[in-house]
Amino acid sequence: MTTRSSPPLSSPVRTLRCATLTLAAALMLASCTAGGPISATATDPGSSAAAGAASATLDAAIANPQRTAKAKARDVYRHPKETLEFFTVEPTQTVLEIAPGGGWYTDILAPWLHDSGTLYEAQYESPQPAAAAEQQANREAFEKKLAATPSVYGKVVDGTLRDGAFSGFPANDSVDRVLTFRNIHNWIEDGQIDANLRAFYGVLKPGGVMGVEEHRARPGTPLPTMIETGYVTEAYVIQHAEAAGFVLAGKSEINSNPRDTKDYPNGVWSLPPTYRGGDTDRARFAAIGESDRMTLRFVKPAH
Repeated sequence: MTTRSSPPLSSPVRTLRCATLTLAAALMLASCTAGGPISATATDPGSSAAAGAASATLDAAIANPQRTAKAKARDVYRHPKETLEFFTVEPTQTVLEIAPGGGWYTDILAPWLHDSGTLYEAQYESPQPAAAAEQQANREAFEKKLAATPSVYGKVVDGTLRDGAFSGFPANDSVDRVLTFRNIHNWIEDGQIDANLRAFYGVLKPGGVMGVEEHRARPGTPLPTMIETGYVTEAYVIQHAEAAGFVLAGKSEINSNPRDTKDYPNGVWSLPPTYRGGDTDRARFAAIGESDRMTLRFVKPAH
C-alpha cells in the first residue's frame, strides 16, 4: 500500500464458514502463538482436515506477536481472516502482495506461508518524480523490518512493480494469488491502472486468483472525483479488470461500512487511521471507522 492509501472502514463482522479444528490443528495453534513461522500439515488440501488445519494456522498467524497491538486493533475493520479466505489463499501457495506499505498484511502472510508456501512482495514505484523520495524511504523501512526478524520474514522475496512490469521474482504464469489492498486509486491517478492489471494477469497461473480490496465510491462517481477522494466505483474496477482478461468470480461485503458517507473534506483520508484533518471532527470520523470497501475476487481463466 502506498502512503496515499486510506484505511479500511468499520463494518459489521461477517463470519464465514467455521472449520472444525482437529486436535492436531488445535495443538498447532497453541504452539504457534509463541511467534515464528506457522507450519501447515501435509494433508490432502481438499480434505476437511486440511481446511481445518489451514484455518488454525491462519488464526495463529493473525495472533502472532510480530503484529503490534496497533495493527491488531484494526482487525475489526480489516477482517484479515475472512478476507484471505474469500480470496481462497492457502498456506501452500505462491502469493504476490502488491504495494505492501508498512506490511500490515505481510505480518500475517509471511508466517502463514513460511514453511509450505512462497511470499513475493512488489514495491510499487510511481512514475511521478515527486513520489520517489518517499517511496524509497518506505521501501528501506520495509526491508529493515524484514531483516530484523529472519525467523518470520527470512523467506520473503521483495521485488518491484514499475511501468506495468515486475522485477525481482519470476513473473510469468508463476503465482497462485495476487493480492492488492487499497491501492487502485493511486494507480488511476498515476495512469498505471491498466498496465498493472495486465501485469497481474501475466504473473498469475491459469486459474489463479486476483483479490482486490478498494475504497468504494457511490455508483456513477466521475473519474476526477475518484482520484480526488480515493473512493473508486466497483463498476470501474470490474470494467478494467475484465479488459485485462480477468473474469469476476465473486463479491463480498466483508469490508463494507454503511456509516461511511464518502463526502469528507479530505476524502477517504479524513477517516482513521489517517485523520488528515487533524483534530477537526476527529470524534465523528472515529465513530464512522475505516472506509467502506469493495472486496472482489477475479480469476484468470484456465485455457
